[in-house]
Amino acid sequence: MSELNYFGKNKPQPQEGQTAIILAGGLGTRLREALPELPKCLAPVAGWPFLYYVINQLRMQGIQKFIFSLGYRHEAILEFLEKEFQSLDYSYVIESEPLGTGGAISFALQKTQAKQVFVVNGDTLFRFSAHALLNTHQFSGAECTLALKPMKDFDRYGVVEMNENGRITSFKEKQPYKQGLINAGVYLIHRNEFLKNRFPQKFSFEKDYLERFVAEKRLAGLAQDVYFIDIGIPEDFARAQTELQIPPFSLSKIDKSWTLFLDRDGVINHDKPTSYVFKADEFEFMEGAPHLFKKLADRFGRIVVVTNQRAVGKGMMTLADLEGIHKKMMEAVLAAGGRIDGIYFSTGLTDKDFLRKPNPGMALAAQQDFPEISFEKSIMIGNNITDMQFARNAGIRAVYLPTTKSIELPNPYIDLVFDNLDAFARAI
Repeated sequence: MSELNYFGKNKPQPQEGQTAIILAGGLGTRLREALPELPKCLAPVAGWPFLYYVINQLRMQGIQKFIFSLGYRHEAILEFLEKEFQSLDYSYVIESEPLGTGGAISFALQKTQAKQVFVVNGDTLFRFSAHALLNTHQFSGAECTLALKPMKDFDRYGVVEMNENGRITSFKEKQPYKQGLINAGVYLIHRNEFLKNRFPQKFSFEKDYLERFVAEKRLAGLAQDVYFIDIGIPEDFARAQTELQIPPFSLSKIDKSWTLFLDRDGVINHDKPTSYVFKADEFEFMEGAPHLFKKLADRFGRIVVVTNQRAVGKGMMTLADLEGIHKKMMEAVLAAGGRIDGIYFSTGLTDKDFLRKPNPGMALAAQQDFPEISFEKSIMIGNNITDMQFARNAGIRAVYLPTTKSIELPNPYIDLVFDNLDAFARAI
């Protein structure tokens, strides 16, 4: 079936750079007046706790496993993760007393055997490229690689200097600077090499590791001029409210630069709420569905189907059965003058499978195959809360169809509601 782009268990995935530590144990003293009862990483920003943005930024970089380093008000953070990120593959450590940034990292590294581990701050959002940082880290052979942010006219941060080969040569103190590279609080650490240093239980990563060993250890840097904000002071906390606000959405914006993601069962074909569609002869289109794809193809540059197919993982049907269903769907759509550019599916049995909605793995797979896909210019249509969460986790607009599932409205994951796919097609 060369017309289709399938994404299943055999799709190759990078073996390095899939684990991240999020440092979320700070006291947040500078925000205490604004947040008397909350840890800093849970500060409400544009309708969501700030940690929500940090987690999803990392997941959209292909990072799949998380370790949370917790301390102050850790119960609130664990409650948030249990509520909003039930499908996240995570573990955590809790400091009984503050260990400093270095002690916190060393403590959290005990929770993983991953060779390379990202480290980020829970109160800082830097939209860095994890792939680029990993490439720099591996090419340089560094023990630690820093993501650096170019800045102008600042005095809140020190400056990081590096040579033409990308090796860090010095760290300069905080003072007024016209321009320079700052430490954005994002690191990629070679776990085993770092732990060989045998640091004390409490130490500062910045002072006792980076600055102390800059001359003798291989520390690398990569400058990336992308969005950065640190909500550690009230002024930037207030600024984040505006900058991270999701702008209003209108269907009139859609043109050929947009991508349409579609769930399958209950959107394109009739769902079997208490069972699965096992064979092609059980696949029945929703009324008029094949012909809708011509209008959809006229408006959207890409059309992608993303579907959870746990029945394959359970052994209740085969991949050949699934391909037969999709062959029938594709042939009918093509015959009606429409198109589907890719079909991606997850056969995972556990909700923590990165490929299974609401996790964003299938969105990333589609973008790997079609690099022109912009999630900021994408819509996801589904009939399940996991479809809506998948959309929000990937930064995609969410359209809900109440064809088989009932979701109480309004819902923070949902942008628009239509009765069915036909109603959506008529609206555009």
